[in-house]
Amino acid sequence: MTQAMIHQENGVFPAVCPLDCPDTCGLLLHKENGKIVKVTGNPEHPITQGAICNKVRNMAHRVYHPERVLYPLRRVGPKGEGAFERISWDEAIQEIAGRYKDLIEEYGSESILPYSFYGNMGILSVNGMDRRFFNRLGASRLKQSICNSAGNEGWKSVMGFNGGTVPEDTVRADVILVWGGNIVSTNMHQMVIAEKARKAGAKVVVIDVHKNQTGQWADWFIPLYPGTDAALAVGLMHIMFRDGMVNEEFLRKYTIGHEALREHVKEYTPEYVSSITGISIEDIEKLAELYGRADTSYIHIGNGLQHHDNGGLTVRSIAALPALTGQWLKRGGGAAKSNGGYNSMDSDALERPDLRPNPEARTINMNRIGEALAMTEQPIKSLFVYCSNPLVVAPDTERVREGFAREDLFTVVHDLFMTDTAKYADIVLPATSSFENTDLYASYWHQYVQLQEPVIPALGESKGNAELFSMLGRAMGFQEPAFHETEEEMIARALDFPDNPYLNGVTLDKLREHRHVKLDMTPLDTYLDRLPTPSGRIELYSAQLEEAGLPPLPTYVPLKEGYDGVRRGRGRQYPLMFISPPNHNFLNSTFANVEKHQKLEKEPALQIHPADAEERGLQDGEMVIVYNDRGTYEVRAKVTDKMLPGTVVSQGLWWEGEGRKQRANALTPDRLSDLGEGATFFSTVVEVRAK
Repeated sequence: MTQAMIHQENGVFPAVCPLDCPDTCGLLLHKENGKIVKVTGNPEHPITQGAICNKVRNMAHRVYHPERVLYPLRRVGPKGEGAFERISWDEAIQEIAGRYKDLIEEYGSESILPYSFYGNMGILSVNGMDRRFFNRLGASRLKQSICNSAGNEGWKSVMGFNGGTVPEDTVRADVILVWGGNIVSTNMHQMVIAEKARKAGAKVVVIDVHKNQTGQWADWFIPLYPGTDAALAVGLMHIMFRDGMVNEEFLRKYTIGHEALREHVKEYTPEYVSSITGISIEDIEKLAELYGRADTSYIHIGNGLQHHDNGGLTVRSIAALPALTGQWLKRGGGAAKSNGGYNSMDSDALERPDLRPNPEARTINMNRIGEALAMTEQPIKSLFVYCSNPLVVAPDTERVREGFAREDLFTVVHDLFMTDTAKYADIVLPATSSFENTDLYASYWHQYVQLQEPVIPALGESKGNAELFSMLGRAMGFQEPAFHETEEEMIARALDFPDNPYLNGVTLDKLREHRHVKLDMTPLDTYLDRLPTPSGRIELYSAQLEEAGLPPLPTYVPLKEGYDGVRRGRGRQYPLMFISPPNHNFLNSTFANVEKHQKLEKEPALQIHPADAEERGLQDGEMVIVYNDRGTYEVRAKVTDKMLPGTVVSQGLWWEGEGRKQRANALTPDRLSDLGEGATFFSTVVEVRAK
């Protein structure tokens, strides 16, 4: 099948969307004369059903982009200028291996750090041979907490497991809260399901700091101040207990801490919550009535909520709501933050931590990469970057840039393009696209595992991660059989994982035959009877959090860099909260260099409320400078009332432009969140002035 797809010049072939998106769509690739000419959705996929977003529809523009890196390159000019010469793969591998051997001898293996994330969501691309190589090398570990760690920890503190309501069932809900998620742009098939529910009579409510496309689509949009969502969640609990909306039998049978919670929430009166969130008392009461009286209610917890100082406790507070009315007993009721726990695989078999000669090796948090590169004790002397673009996506990017500019830092970047990060590399290696690889994909939203086999040959001299790190392992003299396994053998090992009953029946053979295979969801029937929390119940009160010095009950904790209530902004050096969520046509920094997508987004913009613009004498369409102590961001003002006064919004992560600073993350802090050591991108304060 694999060779047939590669060598067949014309036809339509199955594929999987590789992007860091919950939908993980089934695709069809249309080939003419050996080249992909069109990308469409696969109508046979049970969840995505042939519908795909515009980003993926134009994926061929990215695969065949004229600026794609196709050969190994060596830097010949100053770091950051992008001056490189072509070299052979043999030269590149030997130089990397030689430098690594020298660094290990002089500074130790922990002077080498891999830096990666999920630019490609393939299991083998980011959790396979690469992990084996760096484990065997004894490199420093990377804590990959830039995205979902705070929210996942907050959710698990209540439910114990990264799994919630399955998507198909949410069509049965009669109230759907989309809380902090722009699903029109980032989870379109959940929006499709919610639309079906709405046509059957459901009400869709969007709670967010910004009236994005999802807010415009909803039946009711509720704006609030950034980082105050937990106050609203606990305020709803106050009203639900006060007015007898709770399911007492469910609370007694399935939860722990409901008596303490009942007392705790009494202080979160509608008046108090209104003063914090900016939501009117009437709307808080109305929302509590709508949610608390619903027969079947579902909460879709978005990604943005967790990117605050209080991100973990915020998600925890929202995750506790369904227990109050017993929604977990209703098909389609409950909530979901991430469903990735259902498809957990044998990570030890994939990553081989047993190969590591130094099990106690240090861990570097990827959110603190700027700080880490400035360390003088046990300095990082080499970075290997793949499936990520830290010069655009990491917080406090000016500090990150200074670190990457070090002449004594040996940097290797494996990518499809000469990214902002790659310009600071010593060696740039050409990466394959996902359509040129064999890989395994599992959604963190729906319940289908999918196989991708190559549809086109590798372009130029590009190589996938499995081949690259196998080559490097051999060049380093690693003799273990782990560096000789095929992609198919690694996939089979990952799926052979009896510890996860949901994987029952998902095999490589079935994936080859059907392309997508559904998880065995029968264990979900006893979900509440086997929660992996310390108490075995839904933990409204968490003794573990209390032992860690954190609030054991759902609680609102103000931001470290922000405002609430009467302390809101005015009179401060940086009085505006700055939010930088995704735009519609990019995915983080992916597609930001594709002309078609750039034209759709036009240019970076700063959305600013009319009251804030007037106070600063700013006009719609003029260039402004957004600034704080960390950096500046030049952008065009767009005056709009899509958020509350005191909040400014710039969507999208743009690559550096000619003569302009376009990095929103020049402003964002590298502080870590309350749980999971996550990123705090949205806990940023700024000021704005005319350029």
